[in-house]
Amino acid sequence: MTSASSRTQLSVNVNKVALVRNTRHLGIPSVVRAAELCLAAGAHGITVHPRPDQRHIRPQDVLDLAGLLKAWPQAEYNIEGNPTQNLMAFIRRVRPSQATFVPDSEDQFTSDHGWNFPQDAGRLKPLIAECRELGVRVSLFMDPLPGQMQAARAAGADRVELYTEPYAAAWGSEGQEREMRRYAAAAQAALEAGLGVNAGHDLNLHNLGAFLARVPGVLEVSIGHAFIGDALERGYGAAVNAYLQCIDQAEAGHG
Repeated sequence: MTSASSRTQLSVNVNKVALVRNTRHLGIPSVVRAAELCLAAGAHGITVHPRPDQRHIRPQDVLDLAGLLKAWPQAEYNIEGNPTQNLMAFIRRVRPSQATFVPDSEDQFTSDHGWNFPQDAGRLKPLIAECRELGVRVSLFMDPLPGQMQAARAAGADRVELYTEPYAAAWGSEGQEREMRRYAAAAQAALEAGLGVNAGHDLNLHNLGAFLARVPGVLEVSIGHAFIGDALERGYGAAVNAYLQCIDQAEAGHG
């Protein structure tokens, strides 16, 4: 995802494609084919979260997708996970464009909180430094807490990924505006600290545009569960187009 563009970039998380595939032993649906179709339709990158229990993305998927992305040099590869578990082995071998550090436990159902500073600084700093030595950008999965952003930058992070489930959960309720203000303030604090801003978790075609129109400087959104649900109805290409249109409409609203 090129930093020269001000357009928010779309990274498609293909975990749920792997989850469906893993229910049988036929190799379908193909994770690589899904990624290829999304990239062909204009997605800017591919995200995976290879958990230790291999419930969806497996080690071979990480390698196969790295091979695919060699044919898409303009696209980015984002690998998520807990760097104290299995993530660093993938980072060292594949050297993706971005590593997103997520503080999940090994048996966690889904990501549900961000890193906390100063408690997590000591264990994160050397791992962030290693990634940067490998030429891999580091994004830290963070709750929308403005006071944490300077500490994330001090730990060496290049970006933060704002954990957006609370915003999504409040969508359409009386709490929506309150959550929107929280995320806008956190993003502004991140920008002032010198961090790039990513966002992800439960963003969808209904709530994404409003988020991007109000939250400053979002460079990238990583969308998986809702995207795959839309792709089941629309097809991969049409789903990518719908999300890109949503992003473009939000950009136009800024103007």
